[in-house]
Amino acid sequence: MPDQVTERPVAGRPIDTRPVIELADVCRDFPSQPPVRALSHVSLRVGRGDYLAIVGPSGSGKSTLLNVLGLLDRPTSGHYRLDGTETTTLREKHRTRLRGQRIGFVFQSFHLLPHRSVVENVMLAEIYTGQPRAGRRGRALAALERVGLTHRVDFRPGRLSGGERQRAAIARALLGNPSLLLCDEPTGNLDSRNTEAVLGLFDELRAQGMTIVVITHEQEVSTRAGRRVRITDGTLLEE
Repeated sequence: MPDQVTERPVAGRPIDTRPVIELADVCRDFPSQPPVRALSHVSLRVGRGDYLAIVGPSGSGKSTLLNVLGLLDRPTSGHYRLDGTETTTLREKHRTRLRGQRIGFVFQSFHLLPHRSVVENVMLAEIYTGQPRAGRRGRALAALERVGLTHRVDFRPGRLSGGERQRAAIARALLGNPSLLLCDEPTGNLDSRNTEAVLGLFDELRAQGMTIVVITHEQEVSTRAGRRVRITDGTLLEE
């Protein structure tokens, strides 16, 4: 059945109703003797505006799933559609372009360049999106305003708290308005106060319609999501 795009009568503009993520019977095997199956027949559907937590112990397949979702790795079999695009058959340069345009990454380690200001760190994200240089600083400032960090735009990361560094990293991930915010243990380096601040920001982004997938082992983080799935021995189960 073809994907549907419905019309909104008030605005007169089509709304894309396709899911952001569609995994269908995905397996990921790593060669060894015997072969290691890290993902086993995983199927997952994440709609536009969903807030999903993926939880599981070490060695459960979380990192492998993250790499597949982020187009950093290919499944051995099965299908992965991102925003309606089948990714498993794309050439690497097309996967790289799709990743830069559609996915914003947030990691446990903030990956901010220490010798660059906050706004410069955010601006660097557009190198991978193909956006024109004109207006880049303005777009970065708008992203920083979205995360409440306009008072730190000219600071270097070393002068920021852990929570502020993560907010800067989230602003960088939001540049270009990605379809998916993919977060890997985003509060792992934060204390309880900064964890709450970042989770509050995710709540705000979700309310604005952002699709968020958080991979975490922390109960406090996973319970804030609208949905939770658990991965164990490469198998995914909805909770």
